[in-house]
Amino acid sequence: MILNKLKNKAKILIVIVILGFGSGIYLSFDEDSFDFEVTKNLDIYYTLFRELNLFYVDQTDPGKLIKTSIDEMLKSLDPYTVYIPESRMEDYKLMTTGQYGGIGALIRKSDDFVVISEPYEGFPAYKAGLKAGDKILEIDGKSIKGMSTSDVSEILKGQPSTNLSLLIKRYGEEQPITRELTREEIQIKNVPYSGMITDSIGYIRLTNFTRDAYTNVKKAFTELNEKKASSIILDLRGNPGGLLIESVKISNIFLDKGKEVVSTKGKVKQWDKTYQTMFAGGDTEIPVIVLVNNSSASASEIVAGAMQDLDRGVIIGQRTYGKGLVQTTRELSYNSKLKITTAKYYIPSGRCIQALDYTHRNEDGSVGEIPDSLISEFSTTGGRKVYDGGGIMPDIQIEPQKISKITTSLYIKNLIFDYANKYEYEHDSIAPVSEYEFTDAEYDEFVAFLADKNFDYETRSEETLKDLIDITTKEKYFGLAKDELETLKEKLAHDKDKDLKTFKDEIIEFITEEIIGRYYFQKGRIELNLKYDHEIKKAVEILENPDDYYAILNGTYKAEKEDDTEKK
Repeated sequence: MILNKLKNKAKILIVIVILGFGSGIYLSFDEDSFDFEVTKNLDIYYTLFRELNLFYVDQTDPGKLIKTSIDEMLKSLDPYTVYIPESRMEDYKLMTTGQYGGIGALIRKSDDFVVISEPYEGFPAYKAGLKAGDKILEIDGKSIKGMSTSDVSEILKGQPSTNLSLLIKRYGEEQPITRELTREEIQIKNVPYSGMITDSIGYIRLTNFTRDAYTNVKKAFTELNEKKASSIILDLRGNPGGLLIESVKISNIFLDKGKEVVSTKGKVKQWDKTYQTMFAGGDTEIPVIVLVNNSSASASEIVAGAMQDLDRGVIIGQRTYGKGLVQTTRELSYNSKLKITTAKYYIPSGRCIQALDYTHRNEDGSVGEIPDSLISEFSTTGGRKVYDGGGIMPDIQIEPQKISKITTSLYIKNLIFDYANKYEYEHDSIAPVSEYEFTDAEYDEFVAFLADKNFDYETRSEETLKDLIDITTKEKYFGLAKDELETLKEKLAHDKDKDLKTFKDEIIEFITEEIIGRYYFQKGRIELNLKYDHEIKKAVEILENPDDYYAILNGTYKAEKEDDTEKK
């Protein structure tokens, strides 16, 4: 009886699925053949699932099995087509709106516990007096020892106006401290900083394209105009994208009404669309530089690509990520959703910047880059050559700053973070960001702080030599070169004390940023980094030399490849 009911429900589901495909949208395939394939495979899936749940030796979890099968099915398509169950709606809301219910703080892992990395100004964690470095011991009386950062994050999130209690351990305090918090609607700022970086150059940092991105960028741009900015740097580095329409509206700030910014093309032709600027009054004259890197994706690439294709701005940085796929969210039953790739987008020159080919996978199932043979040449409005198949290539390429092994080790092992906790405990306040300096005497104190700490590492030379020794051992040549290899190993062995001196300036940059974050939070970190940022320095150099700026746009400028490592 139960089996018959289950089978009848499955048949109803199959009919609904088939009817869903046949209603409202005409697709160019043999519908009879397709419907049969849908019916057949759903019937196979139903019978398999029924037999598995009835006869598997141990008790199964149907919900978990279905979730796993859905995830694995979608994984075979592309990483952007995903199932969003009701339990993950807060994450979906954060992705699209920048809002979520929670305490408003960044967290990070430290040994067996999770610590507060930085509270957001004005939100519950900040209001409750939580500080960077506070180690969370318990949440609502339950220990979080051994839990992952993502698991702790899920517990901290929740409906606004709900309460939670944290037991924390703070540097310098002998006994744990209890803090009572009330969750709020957290709105992450998509423009965390804007301001004048010279007397004439304005700067806007945009971190994502959530629903109010255009409003906030426009507001920042207007304020910079009032401060007499005669040129603009728009920083999209590390910006993963977001809502396509926000990228169109932000481009409109610098373009005339009616300019094509992006078009989308997919299997459902009725959904193909061309997006043009909608507002009159865009500033079409002010010089603009857009900063990008290999983490600038999707909507970031639309803005950077449109500015490049229309010869409206200069792009500086590294090749962008290369995500030219458009996702649409479809409602499912039980308050769940499917975020599905429905189209590719094309910027004004006609190029698609998708870097990976998910349709034609390699024999082992891996995904390859678009082959050179399929990369095509396009032209900007002014005739400059640009190419598809792999992100936006900047007009001025700058190699990313390379971090030394010792600095990386100090950062990963939380030693710079821990020292900043100690520093804040010993200093009630510090000078403003523009005036603050970490002194040589304080650096000596930092070195003394490291005396009993473990932060060993391998340099690239040591790693390469280790590989060579492994190879010679396997090939039975090690005995012939043993003495020479051992001598070379001794000569290449790193000296931590020497490296602490050699890379002192670099390490101080990281220490200074961590300390500034304790007192001036995210805005202070960004303001500080403007002092050290080589890409911003290059942008300022170009904007202060109009001949170079316009030479880039008309294709007469000789492109250079800046290497930060030579400037260190």
